[in-house]
Amino acid sequence: MNETDRTIPGGLSRRSMLIGAAAGAGALALGSSVLASPASAATFVKGADISWMPQMEANGYYWLNKSGQRQDLFTILKSYGITAISLRTWVNPSNSPTDGHCNIQETAKMARRCRDAGLDVMLGFHYGDTWNSVGKQNPPRAWASMNYNQMRDALRSYVDASLKVLKNAGVTPAWVKNGNETNKGICGSVGSVSRGSQMTGLFNAAYDASKQIFPTTPVLVHLAQPQKLDSIRTFFNAYRGNGGKWDITGLSSYAQGSNVPVILGAMKTIQSSYGKPIMQVEYGGPIGNANQVRDSLRQLITGLKGMGGLGTFFWEPEGYSPFTGYNMTAWGSNRRPTAAMDGFLNV
Repeated sequence: MNETDRTIPGGLSRRSMLIGAAAGAGALALGSSVLASPASAATFVKGADISWMPQMEANGYYWLNKSGQRQDLFTILKSYGITAISLRTWVNPSNSPTDGHCNIQETAKMARRCRDAGLDVMLGFHYGDTWNSVGKQNPPRAWASMNYNQMRDALRSYVDASLKVLKNAGVTPAWVKNGNETNKGICGSVGSVSRGSQMTGLFNAAYDASKQIFPTTPVLVHLAQPQKLDSIRTFFNAYRGNGGKWDITGLSSYAQGSNVPVILGAMKTIQSSYGKPIMQVEYGGPIGNANQVRDSLRQLITGLKGMGGLGTFFWEPEGYSPFTGYNMTAWGSNRRPTAAMDGFLNV
């Protein structure tokens, strides 16, 4: 297993999803092999999470296009074929420019800007006050002492209220992401994967609330590290086994080079085993190796298209130093996009 860490601001360690080429992805049978039809016949989605954009702007940051001309970020992204934006939202975040903000009111304003720019929106719930990921699933502080029934009601009410804010802003999300890298569950021990019935109850409460506000919007579950098929199987055995509801399987993978075919094999296995179309909702690569990131992105898009995958999202490509020390972006300190963004072109 050849994995490398990536670190987001605030010191939260996350995994870059890189694995050795001999990992043998796809070798495990995970369950039934009935494939569902894709959620829609829409073209393959090329997207980006740019949730940092408003705070970068507020701190005086701006973006140049490849030619060095200052330009609206949405315009630059669209020139690379980007058609959708992923936005995260937190419950009661701090005022940290990098690790806070993104409450639903701010996120709705940003979603409206995306809509006005002609871009679809994916709304991603973290169910926390700051980052949650594969290694960390802390509930918001206001829910921390709740029992299961209380937390389920609070989560349902939160999703309902949040989506009403979005709807009142005039935005219908193209997708709702139910949690973030939730291999081990959500909301700490109450919604842990080891408590499959409770975990599923929390997820389903959010799913049902989402469908009440936006009946036709697909809802994703989001897992990380698709190469770790045992982890994927553990989650779905608990989730599907307890009547879990979802429309699309979202996956994070930052695979590079020779690791890309292995990841694609794992994604294909997950898709065929659990009967839902796949969407890669996080991708990125080292800022110092932009050509590799570009080529790997092209390879992933080609492979996902070949298996009927729905799309690929680059995670925070617009972030650049010194706003953030995160080193998996696609914008240089010269404020110009790197070659990594070219991975979206001609594929």
